[in-house]
Order: sequence, then C-alpha cells, then structure tokens
Amino acid sequence: MLSKDHPTLSIVIPALNEGGNIKGTIDALKKSVITLPYDIIVVDGGSEDATVDEARQCGVQVIKCERGRGKQLAAGGTQATGAWLLFLHADTELEAGWFQEVEQFIIKNIGLCRAGVFSYKLDNNTPAASLLKAIVNWRTRTLALPYGDQGLLMSKMFYRDLRGYAPIAIMEDVEIVRRIGRSRLHILKSHAITSSYKYQRDGYILRPLRNLLCLALYFLGFQPQLIAKIYG
Repeated sequence: MLSKDHPTLSIVIPALNEGGNIKGTIDALKKSVITLPYDIIVVDGGSEDATVDEARQCGVQVIKCERGRGKQLAAGGTQATGAWLLFLHADTELEAGWFQEVEQFIIKNIGLCRAGVFSYKLDNNTPAASLLKAIVNWRTRTLALPYGDQGLLMSKMFYRDLRGYAPIAIMEDVEIVRRIGRSRLHILKSHAITSSYKYQRDGYILRPLRNLLCLALYFLGFQPQLIAKIYG
C-alpha cells in the first residue's frame, strides 16, 4: 500500500468562481469509503470569490494557473503524483458507492490503456432534467462522446502516453476522448451528479442547443478560441 505522499489516486478539480460548489464536491469525495491512498488537487483559474479559501479549508492542495479549463486540467495532470488520475468538475458530485466501482476498474485495468467515465445525472428530477439525462447517456453509449462533467479516470501512464489534456480554450474534454477512442473507453454505472443551476439559468433547450452548436463547429474545424466566444 502506498503512503499518502505517493497516492494511488489523484483527484484533479479545475475551478473558477465555484465558491458555492467546491466544498460540497470535496466533502462528497471525503465522505466516500475510499480504501486506496488518495489526494485532491484543486486547480484555480483566478477565482474572484471564495473558491480558494473554501478549498484550503477543506484541507486539499490548491494550485493556481492561467484561466481556461484545458490549461487548468493540464496543470493538474502534471502536478498529480497518483498512479491513477480522476478529473472532476467543481460543480459535480459522485453518488454514493462510486469508489467501489472505480476500485474494481483500477484493479482490472492495471497496465492497460483504458479510461473510464461516469454515467450522467443532474441534481434534480424534473422532466426536463430526466430527458437531458437520457439524451446524454445515449450520446455517451452510442457515440462514445462523454463530456467533462462525467469525469475522466485513467492511469497516469496512459495519461502520459496520450500527452494529457490539450491546453485549449474549450472542447478539451471532446479532444482527449477522441484520442482515447471508443474501444478504450469504459462507461461506469455510477453517476456523476452535476448541478442543474446553469440549465435552470440558461434553459433546458437553449443551453443544450448552444452546446450542440459548439460541438458541430469543433468537428467542422473551427478554432477553440472562436468557439469559446460563442459558448460565453
């Protein structure tokens, strides 16, 4: 068993002005029955709220880098010392029992180039949220195209072989998943439960349509910097 100085699992959380979410995300992780040595790294992109203070009060490591989720994920992946890496959004909590499935995935895939993503769920059960959940999970299974709010689990070895996250303005999650490939991507049954706040704010129709437009532009070859301006 490795010591806490050399964790088996490093959990990397990029954050920007997530003071209202970061404590809940970290607390949910710490309440899990994690039997392997682990650490949590919050990568802050210049928050102007209490994100950094909240994270430090939770006793996790905080590093700072230039704003941009791709850059923050890349910085966290470089900093992480765990044999396995779990990338997780700051407004996403993993449901009870997630770690048992992750532990089994790790045991079965030691030395293999495979990655895992969680099934998708929002933190409310309205008809609109349930429909979105069904669409996202269909997209994940059928198109092998999960987004970053479903987390990403892989060994440090595999991550290095892939050369990690691209430090791009947007679509860093789609970009790395395409390099992983369908045959090396495993969908975990456990859910990553994401805050529905942005959908309630922007609308359950408008926000997915905007996301779809950004995805289409990416596949058409538009530069991430331009897509980021459309995404807002």
